[in-house]
Amino acid sequence: MGLYKRGKVWWMSFTYNGRRYRRSCETTDKRLAEKIYHKVMTELIEGRYFEKLPGEHKTFREMMEKYEKEVLLSLPSGKTCKHYIRGLTEFFGDYTLKEISPRLIYEFKKMRKANGVKPATINRQLTFAKRAFNLAVREWEWWNDNPFSRVPSEKDCGKRDRWLTPEEEEKLLKASPPWLKDFLTFAIWTGLREGNIIELKRKDVDLKRKVLYIKRTKNGEPLTIPLHDKACEVLERRLRVKYIEHDYIFTSPKGKPIQPNNLRRAFRKVLKTAGIEDLRIHDLRHTFGTRLAQAGVDIYTIAKLLGHKDIRMTQRYAHHSTQSLRRGIEILDDRVWHNFVTVGEEGR
Repeated sequence: MGLYKRGKVWWMSFTYNGRRYRRSCETTDKRLAEKIYHKVMTELIEGRYFEKLPGEHKTFREMMEKYEKEVLLSLPSGKTCKHYIRGLTEFFGDYTLKEISPRLIYEFKKMRKANGVKPATINRQLTFAKRAFNLAVREWEWWNDNPFSRVPSEKDCGKRDRWLTPEEEEKLLKASPPWLKDFLTFAIWTGLREGNIIELKRKDVDLKRKVLYIKRTKNGEPLTIPLHDKACEVLERRLRVKYIEHDYIFTSPKGKPIQPNNLRRAFRKVLKTAGIEDLRIHDLRHTFGTRLAQAGVDIYTIAKLLGHKDIRMTQRYAHHSTQSLRRGIEILDDRVWHNFVTVGEEGR
């Protein structure tokens, strides 16, 4: 604890209620800084120190604008998530961080449900707000509490469990034009999110080692994944073509970077031609995870391959691994079971 300099300005460092604080004295005069520091120390000892944080006048809109600029737009899926932020800002925008409470958040949820918004969409919005508030508390030091962390997610939102059957996959790829067929095949055999594939560049691929480097995933962390031969075949084909104006691997028919809206429009057209219903591009990621589980791959390996930070995200695939569980039981043949029982009797 004490005084220190950042550039020419004096700062103070101290611990209050078990938390470390660093505050600017807003002066280049050391004597004045010492007086300010000793005044704060006196107030701490006498219990009269009341922290003044920017959140008393910073609005929710300002927080989300900073979050969008510094975090969201740097993510592959950032541009497609802006509509979730818009709905939050329309309701909370003019409230200061100090004014936002669990009660106000419940009012937001109530309003959204009355407007027919699905629980899953409400949960996504709350997640964005919670992440932004975490940054405002932990890194930006705008406020000292995250009210969104005290509000539970909506229940009974019905986790989607849709994946491609081999027959559907054949129909889907047969109905797709070459550029889309490559994109969809790669998605099926890597489990990557739509945004990660769109943003994939030549420098992210190492075909000699058969690995792929994703600098930043949805959870903000890098990911290195091994590639199946099917995925390598697609990359070898795509890498034969090099564009002067960009370095993207997957492109539109005209060689331009893929726009999410155009991709989904083409995907819907192919689904109609193939006669496949209720399928989204993100379901190809579920297809990858489901097939791994059905092949007997353990849940922790699946989590690593999908880039899940929380193993609970991967538990949705656990019920697909019945056959692998059965193989585990069959290991307990008569000889192993006999030895197990014998050891048990000797220990009595």
